[in-house]
Amino acid sequence: MSNSDRLFESIRQESDERIAAINADADKEYNEVMESARRKAQEITHSAETKVQLQAENLIKAYKSREELERRNSLLRTKRDEIEKTLSHVYEYIIGLDDKKYFEIVLKLAAKLKGQKGTVFFCSRDLKRIPKDLEKRFSGCGLTAKISEKPYDDISSGFILKDGDIEENMSFEAVINEKREELEDLIGRELFKD
Repeated sequence: MSNSDRLFESIRQESDERIAAINADADKEYNEVMESARRKAQEITHSAETKVQLQAENLIKAYKSREELERRNSLLRTKRDEIEKTLSHVYEYIIGLDDKKYFEIVLKLAAKLKGQKGTVFFCSRDLKRIPKDLEKRFSGCGLTAKISEKPYDDISSGFILKDGDIEENMSFEAVINEKREELEDLIGRELFKD
């Protein structure tokens, strides 16, 4: 082999060794970059899966919470409706009582006004069925009152006591509204016993 061949062979061998070293370094760097990218991709995937799972859990919790709230609101509406119906039935029952029982309730309301005086007003319907001795029975309850012959049709039951500008509303609607909270509690306990 000639000197130029040996020189050429030496250069080629050195080049091949350099290329192999460069390739080995490139392969090593490529493998490191790929491994780093694979780890990063796994971290991103794991982070995304965790976020998605957390979002799904939060959506499920929110749905369950909303569902529970809607169920409670529906139950409350149902209870409220039933209480309103019951209060309406109570009112209808009272105004539908026979004259004797109806005016016994009126007298119980009058007894709450003991010591007061004035003019008692009834609606047209009640004015037609007043017992003849009602003024006397008012006195027996401690209420000094004269019964007006003029109907007071702003009410449909019970009575109004007026003394000048002072007015006591003893209509059954007013009494039920005044005692509404107590009545609602009582009705609610009775209707919705566990």
